[in-house]
Amino acid sequence: MPHRLAAPLSRRTLLRAGGAAVAATALGGTGLAASAAGALKAGSPAPKATTAPGDLVEIELVAKERMQRILPEPAAPSPLVTYADHFPGPIIRMRKGQRLRATLVNGLGEHTSIHWHGIRLTNAEDGVPYLTQPPTKPGERHVYEFTPPDAGSFFFHPHCNTVELLGRGLAGVLIVEEPDAPKVDADLVCLVKDWQLDKTGAFGAFFTDRGASRAGTFAGVSTVNGQIEPVIEVPANGDIRARLYNIDSTRVVDLRVEGADAWIIAVDGNPLPPRPLDGWPMGPAMRLDVLFRAPKQAGQTVRLTNVYAAEPRPLATFRAVGPTLPNRRFKVRGLPAGSIPEPDLKNAPVIPMAFSATAVAQSFDAATLVGLPYADSLCLSQKTFWAINQQSWPEGGHERLPPPLATLEKGRSYIFELANLTPHLHPVHIHGYTFKVLSSDARKVVPHHADTVLLEPKERLRVAIKADNPGDWMFHCHIIEHQDTGMMGYIRVA
Repeated sequence: MPHRLAAPLSRRTLLRAGGAAVAATALGGTGLAASAAGALKAGSPAPKATTAPGDLVEIELVAKERMQRILPEPAAPSPLVTYADHFPGPIIRMRKGQRLRATLVNGLGEHTSIHWHGIRLTNAEDGVPYLTQPPTKPGERHVYEFTPPDAGSFFFHPHCNTVELLGRGLAGVLIVEEPDAPKVDADLVCLVKDWQLDKTGAFGAFFTDRGASRAGTFAGVSTVNGQIEPVIEVPANGDIRARLYNIDSTRVVDLRVEGADAWIIAVDGNPLPPRPLDGWPMGPAMRLDVLFRAPKQAGQTVRLTNVYAAEPRPLATFRAVGPTLPNRRFKVRGLPAGSIPEPDLKNAPVIPMAFSATAVAQSFDAATLVGLPYADSLCLSQKTFWAINQQSWPEGGHERLPPPLATLEKGRSYIFELANLTPHLHPVHIHGYTFKVLSSDARKVVPHHADTVLLEPKERLRVAIKADNPGDWMFHCHIIEHQDTGMMGYIRVA
């Protein structure tokens, strides 16, 4: 049975990530789940939110360095940077219709912000320094407040010095639960991430010129939920919903649940008619919700494996525990339909977006930014290797805005033709929108909604939006070194 909170919460639920986790927060199988009513037993399934739709959910996110063990002894604990006392965390669960008020407390030695990845929020809450807000300086606080319009599996991370901060663990999960989702026996969060650690537990280089100018600088320690090949307990013969996140800065994964039939039911949190999990590569920032039936008998296992490699790499094990649940034959049920605005494809102009290398690598002098608002050399990339439509905008110095990649008329529909002119993969992310993936000239595409799509080498892929959300919205590759070195721009909806 899912864990129930010991007592009902007040109408205004105060959630603090600095010590306890969230009232509707859970992380399956890791023992990190906690609530305002008290800590949960290690390995408990995710609890359900007890606050009613329309309530305000508040949380304080304290970004600072915290020591945590990733490698086994004799390696030392590593200096992670997190929003909560432990990685991964926090895991915020709320119901569709609830409003979130999140206060960022900057305990870092540099300025920062929070980007709410995949959420169709107002532009002022998007968390991009210089573009949508001033950066939050050390010791300062910044309040984000919005009501997510869609259910789904989302996450949040900084949008400055991202390659290091995300590399050290600065990310959290936001789950907005569907009001009429099919019932499951466990709802798990599985964050796939590599760590750039040496054998002592110290961090290595997050950025290299060689990596940034090619496929990225790969880390060597693969984990799920910050653990190397963890064993995640699931109820025997239970129906399991696993929210699979790729929050790595570089690596592409293609996941399988070996030993069970697993079905994709959502992409980037958006419902998809159920289809087998048998080949859906996930670039950084992409997510899949999958459904599978746990083994019937306690002690039996199935494995989560990454097959996007020369040899399949085991990532985690799901082990059945407890008495066998009396579930009947496994039947996959889809999620309730979302409410993403449908683009008018017949009248949509096509806007080319060419992702390319720069003709010549460029260097930028940080001294040119002295005296400009919010200038901070901690947030500057000194080189560019990449461009969108022959325009490079390296991370940092966002106050020196280039012209927008495109200016769209509010209310009109548009098709972006994403052309990869490079020999490398690029997961392309558009802020503020959930787009519809339409077609490709290189492969068969399942039409679906997403906020990040993996663009293959030499591919031309078409995606569409209805430009109903005004503002300046980032448009970039989510391999962070590519973003940092120029494969970043913005579109303007006015």
